[in-house]
Parts: sequence; C-alpha cells; structure tokens
Amino acid sequence: MISCEIISAFFYGRDIYYLEGQMSGGEDMKEKIRHLVIGAEVLVLIGLCISLVKNGNAQRVTVQSQIEEKTDKISNTSDYEKDNKKIIDIKGIGMKDIEGKENEEEDLEEINCKENNFKEKKRVALTFDDGPSSKYTPQLLEGLRERGVHATFFLMGKNIEGNEELVKQIQEEGHLIGNHTYNHVELDKIPKEKALEEIEAANQEIYEITGVYPQWLRPPYGAWVKNLDFCVEMFPVLWDVDTLDWKSKNVESILKIAKAEVKDGAVILMHDAYQSSVEAALQIVDLLTAKGYEFVTVDELILP
Repeated sequence: MISCEIISAFFYGRDIYYLEGQMSGGEDMKEKIRHLVIGAEVLVLIGLCISLVKNGNAQRVTVQSQIEEKTDKISNTSDYEKDNKKIIDIKGIGMKDIEGKENEEEDLEEINCKENNFKEKKRVALTFDDGPSSKYTPQLLEGLRERGVHATFFLMGKNIEGNEELVKQIQEEGHLIGNHTYNHVELDKIPKEKALEEIEAANQEIYEITGVYPQWLRPPYGAWVKNLDFCVEMFPVLWDVDTLDWKSKNVESILKIAKAEVKDGAVILMHDAYQSSVEAALQIVDLLTAKGYEFVTVDELILP
C-alpha cells in the first residue's frame, strides 16, 4: 500500500504550487515549489509501481499454491475409487463409469471383438458337375455332412434315372441342385430349339423328384449361347477355378491348382465322378476352412 505521507505530500505540493501561481513571490521560491511538486509526483508513481508488483506476486503465489494442492490430491488418489466404479481420467476426459470393469484394456478388447464380428468371412462356392454318381456322390455327401459344408450339384438328366433317392438326399442335406443338361451337350453347337429341349428335359427330371424347378444352369464345357437365358429363365453359372480334376485324376495336382487360384468369391469347378475328386474336394474344404473361408452355395454367393 502507498503511505499516507506520500499521498499527503503529493496533494499538499500541488496545492501550494497552484496557489503560488496565483500569488506574487520571488522566482527562487517558485522554482523550489515546482521541484517539490515534481518530487512528490515521482514518489507517488514509485509507490504505485511497488504496490502493483506486490499485489501481482501475491496473486501468483496464491495460484501456485492452489495448483500444488490439486496436484498433490491427484498424485495421492488411486486410479480407482473404492467402489470400483469410477476412474480419474488425467487426460481431461472426466470421470468414466466402468461398471465393474477391471481396466480399460478390457473395453478395448470388447470393441475389437465387435468390430471383427462385422467383418465378413471370405466365401467360396464348391460345385460338382456330371452327377449324380451312385458310387462317388454318397462318399462326397458324407464328407461334406461331417464338415457342415454345403455345395452345389449340377446334375445330368440321364444320370438321374436310378438315383432318385440320391437326388432327394442332396436336397434334404441342404445342397443346391442345378441343371447340367440332359446329355452333356455343347449348347453352342446345336440349334437353339435342341438346346432348349436338353435343358428342359433335365429340369423336368429334377422337378419330379424335388418339387423344385431349377434356376441355375451349368452349361457343359462352359459353352453358352448368347441370350439363351431369356428363353429358359435360368441363371448360367460358369467358374473361376477349374481344378481339372477330370483330366489329372490326381489329388496332389488338384490341390496345387486350388491353393494357387482360389480367392474370395471364387466358384470352384469339380466333378463327383472320380475317387480322386472326392478325396481332393474334402481336403480343399479342410484347407480353406483353416484359412478362414466359408463354403456357400452359388445362389448365396451370387445373389445379394
């Protein structure tokens, strides 16, 4: 605080100075009074500066003490309160209710698990042409059933006769049945009318056994006639991976092709007409399942 003497001297000097200006007197006296007034003003200004500095220091000391007090409280407080429901968020997020969670790592793990559930698995469709075979198709069905896998069977009309129960089994076990023409003909090498007869004859055989009219058609040799799908109202299905199982009839050769060419969304071409194809197919299922693939039927793979 500024002393009362300084303030009194200041105002007293100023009064004398102003009064003196209105009175007559010697020049020396006037000069002395003027110096007195100036000196008083300087003292007052010095006092003001000292007072401001002292006040500022006092405020800083107070703020610093408050900061130190709060810091001590934080450092002396455990991360979790006794009720194990709230934690102190030092980063400034605030108090978080963890409802009995042991730590934040559990929360992160839970979030990661939920995110992984939204990620779709890689999917492939395993398809078999030229069946049904009374010798090999039952072996294949047994292996697929043990693994919980569904496949797509494109049946030849002429092979259905005598295997009606086998066709029913394919349907009942959740596999998709498609059309592979009646006589395994190249549809682009015969007149359109004949091609339609081949398709319709196989469809009729399948419908009489399953009660379902096939919607999926695998053209033999992949030979498809342009715009033929408008005439038969069916979806032609080709393939992405040709294992050439009909040609090599060798399990290792079939697996080598599958390992090299199978990708997410692939349609795999095989035949349930050879022992090597059955063995290779089941090994492909085991191999791709271990890699995180899911086996689906072609309708599940193609349709949204």
